[in-house]
Amino acid sequence: MAINLDRARIIDENFSKQVSTGKLPSAHSLITPTQANLAKNALLDLFDSQLVSRHLDLYARILKARNLGFYTIGSSGHEGNAALGKVFRYTDMAFLHYRSGAFMVQRAKQVADINIINDTLLALMAAKADPIASGRHKVFGNKKLFVPPQTSTIASHLPKAIGAAISIPKAKALGVNADMPDDSVILASFGDGSVNHATAQTAFNTAQWLTYSHVPLPIVFVCEDNGLGISVQTPPHWITDTIKPRPHLHYVLADGLNLADVYQAAQQAVAIAREKLIPVFLHMKCVRLMGHAGSDVEDVYLSTTEIAQHEADDPLLHTARIILENNWLSANDIIKRYEQVRAQVVSTANDLIPQVQLRNATDIMAAIIPPPTTQESKPLPTQAQRQQCFAEHYKQISKPRNLAQMLNIALTDLLLQYDNAVVFGEDVAQKGGVYHVTADLYARFRSRRVFNAILDEQAILGAAIGLAHNGFIPIPEIQYLAYVHNAIDQIRGEAATLSFFSNGQFTNPMVIRIPGMAYQQGFGGHFHNDNSLAALRDIPGIIIALPSNGLDAVKMLRHCMQLAYHQQRVIIFIEPIALYMTKDLHKPGDQLWLQHYPELTADIKLGEIGVYYSYDEHDDNNVVAIVTYGNGYYLARQAADILKTQHQIAVKIIDLRWLAPLPQQALLAQLQNIDKILIVDEGRKTGSISESLLTMFVNHLQPLPTIKCLTGADSFITLGNSWQCLLPDKTAIVEAIKHIIA
Repeated sequence: MAINLDRARIIDENFSKQVSTGKLPSAHSLITPTQANLAKNALLDLFDSQLVSRHLDLYARILKARNLGFYTIGSSGHEGNAALGKVFRYTDMAFLHYRSGAFMVQRAKQVADINIINDTLLALMAAKADPIASGRHKVFGNKKLFVPPQTSTIASHLPKAIGAAISIPKAKALGVNADMPDDSVILASFGDGSVNHATAQTAFNTAQWLTYSHVPLPIVFVCEDNGLGISVQTPPHWITDTIKPRPHLHYVLADGLNLADVYQAAQQAVAIAREKLIPVFLHMKCVRLMGHAGSDVEDVYLSTTEIAQHEADDPLLHTARIILENNWLSANDIIKRYEQVRAQVVSTANDLIPQVQLRNATDIMAAIIPPPTTQESKPLPTQAQRQQCFAEHYKQISKPRNLAQMLNIALTDLLLQYDNAVVFGEDVAQKGGVYHVTADLYARFRSRRVFNAILDEQAILGAAIGLAHNGFIPIPEIQYLAYVHNAIDQIRGEAATLSFFSNGQFTNPMVIRIPGMAYQQGFGGHFHNDNSLAALRDIPGIIIALPSNGLDAVKMLRHCMQLAYHQQRVIIFIEPIALYMTKDLHKPGDQLWLQHYPELTADIKLGEIGVYYSYDEHDDNNVVAIVTYGNGYYLARQAADILKTQHQIAVKIIDLRWLAPLPQQALLAQLQNIDKILIVDEGRKTGSISESLLTMFVNHLQPLPTIKCLTGADSFITLGNSWQCLLPDKTAIVEAIKHIIA
């Protein structure tokens, strides 16, 4: 039998043996239940939670051996976190480490009608009946307990915990209808190995920066330090020596093997965070038992002596010693209690076996897109509200505007309409953004609604997720498309997965604005001219919008806000930088790319495409269709004029507008009678949208038209004028069309 299963058996047998013989570990800390104001019944209640967590761990391995369970990362050695489950209110949202079993057991006692043993076993079995993830993953989560699910918490949940903490006092100040009470505290737990992750460092630094900037931040970071990151040992005192000296992050140490010590330290940490609204780092020293997971063979990287030392410090044995020292139970009573919990877990499991799992793709994918809400639409701003807000700029709204100006007006109207919307990012406040898209928003709405963020994309996107957890619709800005790659996991691994792993119970709606794409006349090089969308397009469930002009941008942004508000969607809104200030289309001074601001009710819905005809009658015979988006649409319009006037060639230009999901139904309808198609894609050839379009056309257009692609080169964008060698232009479009019809 493998060592990890042997150790589980040994740990199980040792508990009763050592309790009965009185060979219990010595105390590491001297805090007693009396000193911690932890009464007999309260401690015994915590002990029961520890026992439940332990037996769930043990039974997880039995289920795995019988091919009935699929998850064996356990909480053994960390059961001291049961005390956290008692100290924190159940309305204090908890972003949890995967070793939080005892915490969940204890927190569940605060709310009626939650059978945590039943729920955990269902999760271990990947059962469709699992009340949080419906078998999609084994997660700790519960809507009633304010525990959003986390799947692989290597610190990726910490930035959004910061955002949730920001949201609590902000919601109170703005009168937002929040999910959490206005005196709540956020809990975020993680292992010592995770502290070294860049995402954790982002979170700690952001917390310190916010506190230094006098931003209230009621959060408690809980580092459950067992000295190991799978097999990588954390140097002794590393966490204390690197975290304790940090300014603006209050450090509290706890002996995780002593329930009284954890209870007292947790009370201190929560009081500081709740009353002073500052971040606290609760360092809980514990041990890890039974390896990282069932497949982890500890003796490959730990000696037998080291393993035995960890097992001798079993927190359940420490709690048993405390109980015996206080004469609260006899050794026989403790062992009886231990076996009664085992019987309860086994009996519950037997009642659940066998379990139905998700069996088809439709059921599995049903939770990728969140369920719609039934909340009433927010009223549109009145003329008086707009006049007061825009002030001296109000008269300018009626004039033809460029893309950047149109977006600025739209954002103002949306902030007026949605009182729970906030705009934030790098330089978006007083400066008004690098391209002045958010100019004057700070003056109009002040710092509670429009604010600068720390220069860290993980912090920005994490803040958006956390704010969305508590009743806000965040509109964060990532300054350039290339910058989003620094933090793509906050979208892919956190925002987009929340509905999926909670079966639609938890959502984080948002509209992420990202200036992007290329064609910036040689400015900035590759880091400011990123024309690749591949990393975003394969993320299930998100929406990607990319307007080509100011009028479309306003209408699409409005609909994106509706999608976030009513359908709880995560939306990426890409803004083509090169078109921000564009006025002219064909020649200097024609001002054909300036447009009038639309009525407040006008929008462009998801899946609606734009169509431009270079000919008078909508007869598609002998017409070439250009399928494109963004800058490609602008260039195609220029090419269409040349094709019509110089070559008598008619084209139909289709502006996709929506890049994920692609507007398949509307697009195919426009191509039914077309026998020649040119795809103009400003993205790189490899991984471009053209690949998906080609697949769509091959699968759905019969007979198959002649199809050609004009894409960007598989290259980074250069500085200076050489960028023109890498991207489609109007001349290339004209030549491609001539070649198709030749």
